[in-house]
This record gives sequence, structure tokens and C-alpha cells, in this order.
Amino acid sequence: MGSPEVPYPLPKWLADKGVSGALVVLLMPVFAFALAAIGLDKLLVRRDRGSWLYRESRISRGDEFTLVKSRPVRRDVLDHAKGAEAHARLLEADSGNLTWAGRRILKPWYLDEIPQLINVLRGDLSLVGPRPWPPSMVQEQVAAGHDYRKHVIAGWTGPAQVQKGVTKPAGYTELDLAYVEACRTWSATRLLRYDLGILWRTVKVMAKREGLQY
Repeated sequence: MGSPEVPYPLPKWLADKGVSGALVVLLMPVFAFALAAIGLDKLLVRRDRGSWLYRESRISRGDEFTLVKSRPVRRDVLDHAKGAEAHARLLEADSGNLTWAGRRILKPWYLDEIPQLINVLRGDLSLVGPRPWPPSMVQEQVAAGHDYRKHVIAGWTGPAQVQKGVTKPAGYTELDLAYVEACRTWSATRLLRYDLGILWRTVKVMAKREGLQY
């Protein structure tokens, strides 16, 4: 028998809509700066030209949805990977695959993930939760005995993303599982306070140009 559905309490839902909406407005100048950097990069570097946005199929609470992000990976790298399941995170691990804007602007400040706030407003994501994975990776994780991504709403950021010292996949899974257990056992008020703390730590990581893990 699989794991039970993980609660998505009303205060968390309201915070997701309110905070993500406010962030969309507040971060518009930042997003405009990112777009300007991408545009200048595309103008000056031929191999960095291509689409402004990048779309991938991901899983949240067992449902497949289209995740949107600014494109940090070179067009030729994406073309070479065409036919395989899209997962830019694996391509982004090699800085040689990144555009100039992706390497110097988007990834250090997490700016490629800003468009996913629209996913939060649409209900695909929560602001805080385990990051959404592609379908094949979710299937592999389920086969390994962890099916929580089929039962919890995925997050724009989460505990695993602000732990700079965690490097092993098992460590990420432990952090995700601890958060899922908190969703199941904590009061809505306590969970909301914890989420806001994660968001604040996310902002600090972004401000330091450290990028986010995972």
C-alpha cells in the first residue's frame, strides 16, 4: 500500500497564492534584468541564441505538469539531448553547458526559477516542498521505496535547497522526508511559520549569489 495523501492546509494554500503574487510584482525589475542579460547574451554570443524560456514535464502530487524556467542551457546542448526526457538540472551540473547569462546571472541568483512563481499561482507547485522531479526519476525513486512525490505538492524551494553543506542524494531525501512528515503531523500554523522561514533563507541564499542546491 502506498503512502497516504499529504495534507495541503488552507493557510499554506493562501500563503502560496498571496506571497507568490507579491513576489511576481516585487521581482518584476529583477526578472526584467534577467531578460536583458539573456537578450544581450543572445545578441553577442551566437551559440547562446535560442528560446527565452525552457519547459519540462515534472511531477507534483502524482500529477504531471509543465514547469517553466528561463533558459540557462545552450541551445546546442538541448538539441543534443533531444529525444531524452527533459531534465535541465542534469545538464546544468556542467558549467560548460551553460550560456554566459546562465553561468554568470541566472544560476548564481536562482533567477532561472522565477517563472515558476506562475506555476505556484496556477496550483502546480507550493512555495515550499520537495522539488518536482521528471516522471522517470519519480518512478526510480518509487522503485527505491520512496513514493512521497506522488502524494505531496512539490515546491518552488524547500529545506533541501537551502542546505549548502548537503551533497549526497540520500541527504536530500532525508530532508524531503522530514518536511513531508511535518506536513502530516504539524499544525497548519506551525507549518506556515516553518515555510516562511525557508522562504527567508532562500532569499538570503539568492542574495549571496550562492545558487540553490538540487
